[in-house]
Amino acid sequence: MFNLMLEKLNPVAAQRIKPFLEEVLSKYQEKIHSIYITGTSITDDFHIKSSDVNSIFVLKEMNVKFLKLIAPLGKKYGKNKVAAPLIMTPEYIKESLDVFPIEFLNFKLIHAAAFGEDILENIEISRIDLRYQSERELKVKLIWLRQAYISSLGDRKILMEKLVASIAGYIPLFRGIMVLLGKQPPIRQNEAITALSEAANINTDVFTKALGAKRERIKFSPEEIDTVFEDYYIATEKLGNIIDEIKE
Repeated sequence: MFNLMLEKLNPVAAQRIKPFLEEVLSKYQEKIHSIYITGTSITDDFHIKSSDVNSIFVLKEMNVKFLKLIAPLGKKYGKNKVAAPLIMTPEYIKESLDVFPIEFLNFKLIHAAAFGEDILENIEISRIDLRYQSERELKVKLIWLRQAYISSLGDRKILMEKLVASIAGYIPLFRGIMVLLGKQPPIRQNEAITALSEAANINTDVFTKALGAKRERIKFSPEEIDTVFEDYYIATEKLGNIIDEIKE
């Protein structure tokens, strides 16, 4: 059939995405440069009930016909938690490293080449670009946190749901910050949070708490949620100050 390399994946994740990859390759193989699996599917953070299987399709050249092929498959495989893939080309990747250094750093750190040549392994991330995006992301998150508090209209349950949902977007940023601090970022999410605390010398317990709440759906009292929000905001602000002090 096809020479798919899924050994690095969680067995359940591999079982879910294999039919999807085979169907796409059976119809479009000659146009595909490479396919990658990213995210929790290749780490111990994979949860059978909640984790999606994420992928990147790198085409030899962009073609709208490929999008038309992929689109109808969403309903078929989405029910098995196979997420819509990211679609790129080698040229797009080369030209986007300066725009999305955090995202591509995490792709480089956490990926498995399922088909074709692995071009993510050797991409180079500019320290300057990584610093700029980290600074921008943290400033955006501070604005978001203020808006989240206001838009929750005093409903602490809604506020907590927003905080818990946001943790997934923080962890890739944490890995980028660790690189800026001269440290090798861990792959596992909990370990990345703990290692950031040591590297940046700040308390990151609130992020661990948010990650735990996401996984285990822990309930908090209104008073606890107020404390979580304050700690979340303060930790984000401190990270912003640390990035501001980093010289290019």
